[in-house]
Amino acid sequence: MTTLKRAVLALLAVLPLLQPALAIAQEPAPDGQTVAAPASPIADANDKLDKARRQLNDLRKQIDAAREDEPKLAELKLKVEQLGRSALDASVSTRQRFNEIKARLDELGPVPAEGQPAEADPIKEERAKLAEERAAINSVTGNAEALSIEATQLANQVTEMRRTLFTETLLERTNISPAVLEDALAAGGQEGADLQRTVGGWLRFVWSFKRESLLAAVSLSLVIGLVLYSGGHRLAGPLIQRNKTIEKPHYITRLMIAFWSITIPTFAVGAFAFACYSLLYSFNVLRPDIAPMVSSLFAVCVGLYFVSALSRAVLAPKRPQWRLVSVSDEGARKLERSIFAMAFANALDYFLGAVSVALGSAVVLTVAKSMIASIVIGFILIWISFIRPMLREGEDPSGEGRPWPRALSTLLLTTGFGLIGMALLGYVGLARFVAAQIVVTGAILVTMYIGILSGRAIGVQGAFARTYLGQRLAERYQLNDVAMDQTGLAASLGIYMIVLFLGVPGILLQWGFQIGDIESWAYRIFTEINIGSISISIVGILAGLVLFALGLVVTRWFQRWLDGTVMVRSHVDPGVRNSVRTAIGYAGVGLAGLIGISAAGIDLSSLALVAGALSLGIGFGLQNIVSNFVSGLILLAERPFKVGDWVVAGTTEGYVKRISVRATEIETFQRQTIIVPNSVLINGTVGNWTHRNKLGRIEIPVSVFSGNDPRRITDLLLEVAATQPVLRNPEPSVVFVNFSSSTLDFELRAFVADVSNAGSVKTELRTALLERLREEEIALSAPAAATVPVTIDAQSAELVAAMIDNAKAGVPIAAQPQKKAKPKVVEEGADETG
Repeated sequence: MTTLKRAVLALLAVLPLLQPALAIAQEPAPDGQTVAAPASPIADANDKLDKARRQLNDLRKQIDAAREDEPKLAELKLKVEQLGRSALDASVSTRQRFNEIKARLDELGPVPAEGQPAEADPIKEERAKLAEERAAINSVTGNAEALSIEATQLANQVTEMRRTLFTETLLERTNISPAVLEDALAAGGQEGADLQRTVGGWLRFVWSFKRESLLAAVSLSLVIGLVLYSGGHRLAGPLIQRNKTIEKPHYITRLMIAFWSITIPTFAVGAFAFACYSLLYSFNVLRPDIAPMVSSLFAVCVGLYFVSALSRAVLAPKRPQWRLVSVSDEGARKLERSIFAMAFANALDYFLGAVSVALGSAVVLTVAKSMIASIVIGFILIWISFIRPMLREGEDPSGEGRPWPRALSTLLLTTGFGLIGMALLGYVGLARFVAAQIVVTGAILVTMYIGILSGRAIGVQGAFARTYLGQRLAERYQLNDVAMDQTGLAASLGIYMIVLFLGVPGILLQWGFQIGDIESWAYRIFTEINIGSISISIVGILAGLVLFALGLVVTRWFQRWLDGTVMVRSHVDPGVRNSVRTAIGYAGVGLAGLIGISAAGIDLSSLALVAGALSLGIGFGLQNIVSNFVSGLILLAERPFKVGDWVVAGTTEGYVKRISVRATEIETFQRQTIIVPNSVLINGTVGNWTHRNKLGRIEIPVSVFSGNDPRRITDLLLEVAATQPVLRNPEPSVVFVNFSSSTLDFELRAFVADVSNAGSVKTELRTALLERLREEEIALSAPAAATVPVTIDAQSAELVAAMIDNAKAGVPIAAQPQKKAKPKVVEEGADETG
């Protein structure tokens, strides 16, 4: 059973189920009841605006209550911005009705002036009603704009509140004293006991009552981890694994391996952690007090893995040939351990802070833990400043390294002592923020820098072909050098996009911005870029480009289908096929352009100025272009010649290969393509050998000796023409062109069905004529003159022979006495010497 039959049977099966609904839909309303008319756009917009104003007032109250909660303020700001956009959308719904009212008022015309006849009462009432409705729409638009402005002002106030709160948090000073440390120590002991009790109770509860859910979540997590591990190694293995057989890998290869070995495994670990947490949460294994600690633990593990992968990729302690920086082996190992120690101290402080928040511990404990973490990171920075990892170019990595450059070592020392000093002076928040940025933001920046270097290196001409991925693509798809360079450029741009879209949000999150802020900025960047009174939407432009490209694809497919399926089977003339295909192509491109422009949000009415400027340009500098364009349309419509015709235009002669709206391509018999502007073909004289049909005449000139009989020659030429592939109707003819004392000139004229084959027909005809004339022993010119007999005696012959021999030898000869002899007759064909 075909798919069509299945669809028909399914429709027939569904129809009985739809009959009751159709009957209810078609049943008239009971007497006395009327169907509620749809609400007008104005009333609907007013309802939306009233609702938005109430929501805005509620949000204002929530903002006042959350002045000290920075994440809550970020969430409320996002809601306020969405509310402002929804208010403007409510006014947009009335735009169509406003345009209808404007069009109707234009149809009614202006109000009659004083002294003119008054308009009819129905028209006057309609005009007043339309004016009132237009005023109501203007009022809705004004209210929407006012509400949007209020929302924007409130969002700006929230931004200022968050900025102030962030500054106060960083610059807040805590009194560090022995009493504070004792309180923190006591709070730490209490927190440890609470943590043990909370986690222990949760584990016992889960094992007793949620054992199956826990085992199911753990099993699914292991399956997901196995899939990520095996699939990642199979798909991305060559991108992240270092080939041990390569002794001196290229710099591009090292960069690409480093970048992908950081990003791909980190995303895999992050996906695994997210899946584990989601499964535990979905199976109701996590309690509200345990969930924040578990999520923080997963986040800490992902962060540690990211920093560890970054340090291994850049420093490569065990494989110096893959190292991206010129440091010694010992320096690479020390740097890797130091970086991981800083990351571990930062991650531990973050996790313990989340535990303190979940358990409701004292604030002094959080301050103490942050102070200790800042001091530890400061000492690690000081330790790093005394490492001697640097190498000069060409030095052995296994040797002893050199100290850091003075500027870098000074920066490390200053930063380390600065962190310790800020923590001991009580500016724990500022010290903790700086320490976190050194570790996390530094790691993100290094990864972005590696990515940018990789993109720049792979974008160099010929570089992508040397990579593993490029070699595989070239082998699989047989790509040439140009295609490989273009693919490398696209890969370079793709790496840049990945770096920006992943690195920039990560840095913003570390600097105190919330996800709502990033979403709001991304929405503005992609949808609301305002330049004066013009609003540009990147999403709209991309959607317009996608629709335009889709329209082009559909147009090209329809052209190929119509030309290669419909018109070929209908045996349509190639010229007609070309005209139809060209017309459909331009119509499809125009329609796709209009759809793309509309989807991009560009008002076509705003193009009136461009059209005016274009008209002015046509009047001055674009006359030839427009002339060729119009001439091309005339050629496509009137078709004085078509594709495949043999034409002669001035000194150009050949076959028409393509007709476009600007120029026509003519291919000469020497296979040279000549581009002829259409205006030249329209305004000049063009000969078309195959305009109506391909019938053509050929002429073969023949000259014979004047002693031949002209009638016999005429009959002979016609007999030969009858045996050749020429048309019998019109029949061949012979014209006696001219005669002279030596020749008779004839011209054989015959017609062929296809003039493009005239050359081969002429060759065959000439060959047959020559063979027939030779058979009939008909001379083509006058015969040679008869040889005149010459007599010479023997003595003279000897004398001439001696003179010739002496002339060849260069020796003078003496005259000898002549003897008379009988004359000798020279035979025909012999020379005078016999």
